[in-house]
Amino acid sequence: MQTIAPEPAPLPDYLARLNPAQREAVLHGDGPGAAAPLLVIAGAGSGKTNTLAHRVAHLMLKGADPRRMLIMTFSRRAAQEMTARVERIAREVLGAEGAALAGGLDWAGTFHGMGARLLREYAPLVGLDEAFTIHDREDSADLMNLLRHELGFGLAEARFPSKSACLAIYSRSVNAQAPLDGVLAEGFPKFRNREAELRRLFAAYVEAKQDQGVLDYDDLLLYWRAMVGEAGLGAEIGARFDHVLVDEYQDTNRLQAAILLGLSPQGRGLTVVGDDAQAIYAFRAAEVRNILDFPGLFTPRARVVTLEQNYRSTAPVLAAANAVIGEARERFSKTLWTARGEGARPGLVTVHDEAAQAGYICRAVLEAREEGTALKDQAVLFRTSSHSGPLEVELTRRNIPFVKFGGLKFLDSAHVKDLLAVLRLRENPRDRVAGFRVLRLIPGIGTATARAVLDALAAPGAGVAEALGALRVPARAAPFWPAFRDMMLNPAEAPWPAELEAVRLWYEPHLERLHEDAETRRSDLLQLGQIAAGHGSRSAFLTDLTLDPPDATSDESGVPLLDDDYLVLSTIHSAKGREWRNVFVLNVVDGCMPSDLGTGTTAGIEEERRLLYVAMTRARDALHLVTPLRFYTHGQRARGDRHVYAARSRFLTEAMLPLFERFAWTPQGTAGAAARPAVQPVDLRARMKDMWR
Repeated sequence: MQTIAPEPAPLPDYLARLNPAQREAVLHGDGPGAAAPLLVIAGAGSGKTNTLAHRVAHLMLKGADPRRMLIMTFSRRAAQEMTARVERIAREVLGAEGAALAGGLDWAGTFHGMGARLLREYAPLVGLDEAFTIHDREDSADLMNLLRHELGFGLAEARFPSKSACLAIYSRSVNAQAPLDGVLAEGFPKFRNREAELRRLFAAYVEAKQDQGVLDYDDLLLYWRAMVGEAGLGAEIGARFDHVLVDEYQDTNRLQAAILLGLSPQGRGLTVVGDDAQAIYAFRAAEVRNILDFPGLFTPRARVVTLEQNYRSTAPVLAAANAVIGEARERFSKTLWTARGEGARPGLVTVHDEAAQAGYICRAVLEAREEGTALKDQAVLFRTSSHSGPLEVELTRRNIPFVKFGGLKFLDSAHVKDLLAVLRLRENPRDRVAGFRVLRLIPGIGTATARAVLDALAAPGAGVAEALGALRVPARAAPFWPAFRDMMLNPAEAPWPAELEAVRLWYEPHLERLHEDAETRRSDLLQLGQIAAGHGSRSAFLTDLTLDPPDATSDESGVPLLDDDYLVLSTIHSAKGREWRNVFVLNVVDGCMPSDLGTGTTAGIEEERRLLYVAMTRARDALHLVTPLRFYTHGQRARGDRHVYAARSRFLTEAMLPLFERFAWTPQGTAGAAARPAVQPVDLRARMKDMWR
């Protein structure tokens, strides 16, 4: 008698809509090896975020406690999108009960945000003031500069690194977990002779932060890493989470990888998702080896699932992108494929110079618009921000609206920083960077008086009332001093967020005095008040705004004119994670891709290759790689007409050329406009020989 095996139960809808590889990643842990670490290699456009959200939802639906899940992304917006997707899936399966379950995912955010939260909680155990404030990069650079001058380094005969360079060196050493001499040799060779002074400066910087009760961005990771490295404390923190899930793992630095290892030394419950082919942030100390070495770190327990089906691009675009990344020296093997229909081959366009490049793009963009592709569905990508200059001029001349990603940040404007500095000083009177900024707003307060005020505020056992009440200020400052003192002495009179309104009213007379466009700037301060309404306390507001500011570098720099439609201009780094129907890539020539500054090492060249791959995989329907014959390399434009005649990028080999539609473009009216007059041949070779006879 033949036994008929029962048919497998049908998959629930939320699993059935996934492709087999996505489903394999989502279901990991249902059977043997439930706690084994999981690496998901997610190719460009392969539904990475969707897969990770489904995995989180599936774990919850199978009984995992959402309050014991730690989800880390590289922006708070990405974390919010992730939790929203999880809630939709859970609601689909369990209705309102599922939505309520997803509401327990309160440990979702950025590495820095989660670090700040844990440090607030464990501050008394690790020697931190619970009321610590967090410096952003500019504030950190300002503190570095104060110490730089106090130590006399800025007055040295030989050039000393600027405040920004000092902070960059310090941050690279911390995040890369690399010795200072190695960081200087590899990334800042012109300052190698300054190692001893930099060590003194960094020691003073750390001491000043501790004295003032402030942390910088890097401290949020550094202290977290130190906490999980302590046997008892590390075990307690790690035991709080059954599952740790990390997005964009290829962009983590060594410090972040060490935090994950400290949380889960055996990889138990650890899921990381990323794509080694999109590792393009080495300048931020991101370490591609984190993802490349992950399987070996937990061998033989680590499981690797590869997502290769691309839902974004056409087959010809993918074929060209696969060919470019296929030349990489070391990578996880994968070949992206798509079920989308065939499309046109990517264009490889030769133009005379950058002016012609701008003309070609303007014409192609407008032609695509006439054929139904909106401007905002088109993007122009470039290696560095300065490369879009000629194009911006031409777009403006032709009245084509555009936005450029990576413009002035909202929090970089002076009036917003002023108001936030007041709040930070109220939160932490020992914060000298905030204090100097606030006190210098008051007419008649100079550096010496500001220093005296801040010394009084920082004196052991001194309260704000005693410190400010005992001070005498210069006569010019006297009319303004009572209002400042009252504002500082009465922080409890206005509960949050009404406190922000009280601070704004104190600041407005100074806004009127300092800025001619005060009315325009006032609207920014009102917007700040709207943001504050979403936070329960001043501390939470300052922390969130510092770690995840509005209009950061991956956001639009401003509203383009008053048009609803606009072309997108973006650096490739800022474009990562986004997509458009029509993509143009500027200056695909040696000297730009790879950059002339990135060809010193094999690792640098490989990252430049990945950068081109990321640019190509942003395109859904059409891709145009533009190669100007005449090109200004790094810094040449500023020194006059010192161009080079460029070669096509080395990443586009002869073997790849059949994958592209190749053509040359010249502006109308410049080629073939008139017949060339007849010219008699001349033997110039003989003339050259005669010169030396």
